[in-house]
Amino acid sequence: MEIIIQPNADEASMIAARHVARLVRDKPNAVLGLATGSTPLMMYRELVRMHKEQGLDFSEVTTFNLDEYVGLSPDHPASYHAFMWDNFFSHINVKRERVHVPDGQSSHVPAFCRKYEEAIVAAGGIDLQVLGIGSDGHIGFNEPSSSLASRTRIKTLTAQTREDNAKAFGSADQVPFHVITMGVGTIMDTRHVIILAFGEKKAEAIAGAVEGPITAMNPASILQMHPVATCIIDEGAATKLKRTEYYRWVYDRKPDWQKL
Repeated sequence: MEIIIQPNADEASMIAARHVARLVRDKPNAVLGLATGSTPLMMYRELVRMHKEQGLDFSEVTTFNLDEYVGLSPDHPASYHAFMWDNFFSHINVKRERVHVPDGQSSHVPAFCRKYEEAIVAAGGIDLQVLGIGSDGHIGFNEPSSSLASRTRIKTLTAQTREDNAKAFGSADQVPFHVITMGVGTIMDTRHVIILAFGEKKAEAIAGAVEGPITAMNPASILQMHPVATCIIDEGAATKLKRTEYYRWVYDRKPDWQKL
């Protein structure tokens, strides 16, 4: 796993955006796995800027989102459909038919989850997956103790995750109990994973994911086994890492052809 530590969330997000942009330029029909929430928001804003000012072309790109709340309509303001269209899709030239977000209103969730997995395979697999990380180490909505081989499925949120997501709903009581999420195994099948984390609240989870044992109690720790995983964090999220000087040393001495 490559660890990139930046002074702040803005600079970290710029690096993440450049990773995405390089892929889209090199492979115009790339398949992107996308995340929601405040963590990737600055990355999306930079990609929108690149599209508008530099002509970054998303017309042949296919996207798959990680997750969605069960029971929410796509136009619900707290849905991840709404988040993605409000903050990213409506500002670029991605084709609507190439956008995939889990259907929280599916009448048969297990069947939908199987079809979502099949759609990813039919698209050729995900080239680059963007992830955030929960304060407990969850990725997607794969809460601690999730199977590290899991596929897209329904999950029950922990009380902590519902509390963490309360702002979008007004209160924790309004947050749904269930979600559809890509599984850990689904995430591990992607060709490149970028995980973003900002602030000291994420420091313990990042330390466990990067330097701790691989364990289902910190689902992000499985990324230690991913062949191409990039962890881009700010100073706050790096505060509990033990080998920060080594990570900075490596990043500062990357060969020119690896630099963005």
